[in-house]
Amino acid sequence: MNPRYAKQVKLKGFGEEGQAKLQHSRILIVGMGGLGIPAATYLNSMGVGTLGLVDGDLVEESNLHRQVLFEPTDINKSKVACVAKKLRQQNPDTKILEYPEHLTLENGLDIASSFDLILDATDTFGSRYLINDLSVILGIPFIYGALHGFEGQLSVFNYQNGPTYRCLFPEPPDPGSIPSCDEFGILGVLPGIVGTMQALEAVKIACLLGEVTSGKLLLYNGLYSIMESVALPDRKEESEVKELQETYGIFCPVSDCIPASELHELVNRGAAISLIDVRSQEEFTISSLPGAINIPIEQLEHTFSNNSTADPTYLICRSGMRSQLAHRLIKEKTGAAIPFVRGGMNEYETLCS
Repeated sequence: MNPRYAKQVKLKGFGEEGQAKLQHSRILIVGMGGLGIPAATYLNSMGVGTLGLVDGDLVEESNLHRQVLFEPTDINKSKVACVAKKLRQQNPDTKILEYPEHLTLENGLDIASSFDLILDATDTFGSRYLINDLSVILGIPFIYGALHGFEGQLSVFNYQNGPTYRCLFPEPPDPGSIPSCDEFGILGVLPGIVGTMQALEAVKIACLLGEVTSGKLLLYNGLYSIMESVALPDRKEESEVKELQETYGIFCPVSDCIPASELHELVNRGAAISLIDVRSQEEFTISSLPGAINIPIEQLEHTFSNNSTADPTYLICRSGMRSQLAHRLIKEKTGAAIPFVRGGMNEYETLCS
């Protein structure tokens, strides 16, 4: 037994059989940024057989606070080349395949077809839909992670006939509906937490361990150490895809949302509205908008059907991520299209300052 892996081989339920499965697994990581680096580092250290690294970007100085394998001397170098070099030094047993390019409609199938699963460490909706469709066509799982400010999301799609990303979001949102980390920032440590959780899901899938996070979405708030789990809709026939599409770079508009500026104007003029805050009770208690009703997102399924008002109703959260998810879940359950507030309280509060 290789002494490197002795501590995990001792684990009951993992053992030498688990290590052998890990060493025969082939995992593709798309994105060598805040999520991809911790995921790649741990999977490589633990003894994954083959890692594929995909990213066409160069290292920038603004990456260094969260993409912790990079050093100032790496600036303007290929991210994939820098990560691959350091992973090989860390564990020469792992086979590292380098793809210093962006995953695209043209190269996606060629790159992904030889892997057992795809770990999504990207930050664009176009990439997520492309990865989702590749996973469905190839019949392999897709480990999803997303970040915003102090918040993170995690799920596994297309696992053992579980829901796909398109079951949750059939179409990409409008480009302005979910602000990027360039607009509102990202705390450096948060990608390390979520990326490591993605690596754990990859190990569970490869080694048949525990319960994979399929059919639910984990919502992590690092500022208040809150973890929520939301059940996802069942797999839908219309989410099945047989071939890649031509529109991964084109965003379809979401009409069921309002900008934070519109909500701000409604509140200022005293308009009669109903505002549902889908954050946790702890977050709501710390700060909330006057008159808002708190229905945490994981409770919507049981409580929203009892909520009725003649006033226009809007959904809000901290960043817009959870309220958009709540919009989708309510529509699935009741058919009602309750608009969510783009940018959430983050954007609303900037208008008040």
